[in-house]
Amino acid sequence: MYIYNITTNISEEIKFDWLYWMKQTFIPAMLASGKFKKAIISQVLVEEDMGGITYSTQYISENKTMVDSFVANELDEILSTHSKFKGSYVDFSTGLQVISEIDG
Repeated sequence: MYIYNITTNISEEIKFDWLYWMKQTFIPAMLASGKFKKAIISQVLVEEDMGGITYSTQYISENKTMVDSFVANELDEILSTHSKFKGSYVDFSTGLQVISEIDG
């Protein structure tokens, strides 16, 4: 299993608008690509020097080929929709490979 992670720091003033938009627009667009089977959005529990609130949105995929195809062919178009919040966030992306899942 592979995870495409986007970590975003968003200004406090628009956090509710941004979260609503993520849930209603951005995440559904990512899932509609067919490359991810689910998404998880979490708040990162750290106080940033720059302020704002940090979120991690993880998109779960069955294999690396699907993630690579998404990044190469679809990511730029979907990320361009972020312009709605231009200047109100910073973000970075990482790819993760799940090594093991252990249930408790």
